[in-house]
Amino acid sequence: MLPDDTLISQFKSFGLNDSKSQEYAKSKHSKVLIDNLTHLNLLNASLEEKPSTLISSTITTNKDFAKLDDTKKQYLISRIKSADLKESTQVNEAVKYLNSTDNINDDQFNQSAGVGVVVPRQLIEQSAKQSLDPKSSTLPNPWSTHGLLIRTLKENPQLKWSNPLELKGVVDDLYTTTFGSRDDCNKRQKEAAKNAPKPNSKDTSKKPSQPAAETSNIFEQGFLGALHKPGQNPQIKPELRDQHLKATGGNVITRFPPEPNGFLHIGHSKAITINFGYADNYRGHTYLRYDDTNPEAEEQVYFESILETVRWLGFEPWKITYSSDYFQQLYELAVELIKRGKAYVDHSTGEQMQQQRGGENRGPRVPSPWRERPIDESLAEFEKMRIGGYQPGEATLRMKQDIADGNPQMWDLVAYRVLKAPHHRTGDKWKMYPTYDFTHCLVDSFEQISHSLCTTEFVLSRVSYEWLCDALEVYKPRQSEYGRLNMQGTIMSKRKIMKLVKEGHVRGWDDPRLYTLIGLRRRGVPPAAILSFVKSLGVSTAVTSIQTSRFDQSVRDDLESKAPRLMAVVDPLSLIIDNVPDDYIVQVQKPFHPKISSFGDATIPFTKHVYIDSTDFRREEDPNFFRMVPGRIVGLMNAPYPVKCTSFKEVDGRVVEVHAELVVPEQGAKPPKPKAYIQWVANHPESQSPVKIDELRIFNQLFKSDNPSAAPDLIADLNPHSEDVVKGAIVDISIYQLAKNEFAQARKHAYERTSNAKKVVEEREPSEEEKRSPTPQLTPEQLIGMECVRFQALRTGFFALDKDTILNATKDGEKAEPHAGDRIVLNRIVSLKAATA
Repeated sequence: MLPDDTLISQFKSFGLNDSKSQEYAKSKHSKVLIDNLTHLNLLNASLEEKPSTLISSTITTNKDFAKLDDTKKQYLISRIKSADLKESTQVNEAVKYLNSTDNINDDQFNQSAGVGVVVPRQLIEQSAKQSLDPKSSTLPNPWSTHGLLIRTLKENPQLKWSNPLELKGVVDDLYTTTFGSRDDCNKRQKEAAKNAPKPNSKDTSKKPSQPAAETSNIFEQGFLGALHKPGQNPQIKPELRDQHLKATGGNVITRFPPEPNGFLHIGHSKAITINFGYADNYRGHTYLRYDDTNPEAEEQVYFESILETVRWLGFEPWKITYSSDYFQQLYELAVELIKRGKAYVDHSTGEQMQQQRGGENRGPRVPSPWRERPIDESLAEFEKMRIGGYQPGEATLRMKQDIADGNPQMWDLVAYRVLKAPHHRTGDKWKMYPTYDFTHCLVDSFEQISHSLCTTEFVLSRVSYEWLCDALEVYKPRQSEYGRLNMQGTIMSKRKIMKLVKEGHVRGWDDPRLYTLIGLRRRGVPPAAILSFVKSLGVSTAVTSIQTSRFDQSVRDDLESKAPRLMAVVDPLSLIIDNVPDDYIVQVQKPFHPKISSFGDATIPFTKHVYIDSTDFRREEDPNFFRMVPGRIVGLMNAPYPVKCTSFKEVDGRVVEVHAELVVPEQGAKPPKPKAYIQWVANHPESQSPVKIDELRIFNQLFKSDNPSAAPDLIADLNPHSEDVVKGAIVDISIYQLAKNEFAQARKHAYERTSNAKKVVEEREPSEEEKRSPTPQLTPEQLIGMECVRFQALRTGFFALDKDTILNATKDGEKAEPHAGDRIVLNRIVSLKAATA
């Protein structure tokens, strides 16, 4: 190894300062660094301090750098030297990209590494203020949460490419302004500790423990707790605030605005919970507003499914509206925007617009050649768009914003585009339709929304949102952004799910392996479990990417206290009790839940011939196995006595029959207490037992990887064992009584919801639009499905009836017994315990 002095000299010739050169010369990384610098011809490069430090850090700390070939390493170094890559975050993402491709594409590299992306300081400041925990001020030293806030901001995808020093500076300024300097807070904390009363050393008695804190309310703390009060959102004119408060009575008004171009997924459950839950918490109201401005992608089935899903989750919209309700008002405001000189009709193609905005290489921005056309000319052209004088792509209405602004949402967004497609509600009346960027904020304004809550993808859109409201001098709602919910191991993209559906890789949009809400419903996941899961995550500006195992645990927690119990045998093994007569039968009374008497009881037969699960038997003694083996006594759940295995029969090496004796104690004696109990189902055709399951479907993760959206080949990433269909499983005869009970309970709940929903509608005055097109009423059928029959199969898992089931016992007036034509299909909702590696 070279002497330290030599190393220091060589590191300095590369570009490192004296301090860094000495540090690397004495570190364990010195050989790796000098070998790489020599191999890459970087000695004597005399680089600037920043790129040389960044290259050294990459070589010595990024393990994936070593996996790159020389060509890719040289390419990476050149991009650092040219200052395209300025931060370690960029370099790390660049290395990931280079390791994932054989052919380097400059545009893809730039996008992966955030080359040229500038995060406005204003955006960092806004996000920091929103993410600051309001409870920090109640802590002995508020600066103790300083590092946590920085980590939260770094996890925000909108701030991914922000300068770390600038981000830290913003947080430092926020804490100093809000709480005082770090030194002052430290002094106050020490002073408070010094003056605090000393405990009485003579008093050794224990103080009574404090009661456990109640479940936290996500609507009154953190991100949601820090939101403004109604009317506190600033307006361009004071009278707009007064008019808003008069219209709303000072109530919280939110909206859930889905696009009716697909089915809702688990991520939407967070938006639904936040919007409806926040309004409910403050006794406000929530609109369900369909953002139906793209007739080319909208279908009636999506409208119906969205409404039914919202109601299934337990929420009832105050009003159901459509963006199309306001097409005329939006058109009139578009005309007004032109008259104010703040919009113009443009004939640029999509490609030309992209070039005007700097193109893929983020070059200089230039105005459209039609940007300064006379107002009268734009008005005439806009009228020509309205009456169908242009084909799609030939003309758009663009807002005249500020192309010099660093925010791309201010680069003259399109407000209207030509679409030659009939609309499901307005027919052929309109030949052009407003865009989301034009529609959303204005409809929020029309509906007097007090809190426009959306995900952080729309952070940059807030500037254009407010610009348009102020440009037209209308009431301006306050947009606030929270982090979206992502789930690992699945996909949310409508386009990708559609591919799986069309190619037959899944049963449909409601396949239980998907995390669409209709898929989760079909699997049997209770809506309460989804709401509990969302609330457990809290709400902040950080994007949450959650493992499916965490979701599964929320489902288990919910079902544990709610699901009735059945005995089910997945792989039946015949058990014959030899010491009882052939006609032996005992009618056993078993509870549907051992701790919840309201679930009731059922009677099932216990006979000489029963089935146990093959996994509950082993040929030989095993100290770690507590169930049935020859010579051991085990209990049969709910049976009058335990049994002792005496022998077994094998065919081709497989156990096909087990023999046992009923262990009946002598008169007055207690039966022996077994160490383990197993489930069973009687083989007694006279009692119509067992009940055969036509299909038992076991679901696992649909994809092999945790991030299938990033997989090069989505189909190749499909898990071939994502669904196992078991034939031959059986359950006890009480499944019919259970199904009868569960459907009756579901109907009762559905009719209560229906009645309450009608009262809400009757108590408010319908709008003129509602009178013309009445809100679809909540019906019991929207809340009832085969998935309502859920149960725990002891030691096996939680199950629900699939919609493919035909079970006449669930119908009113039918007996709780088997009927001709019955077909039972079970979905495993979740296993009893989380899978272990």
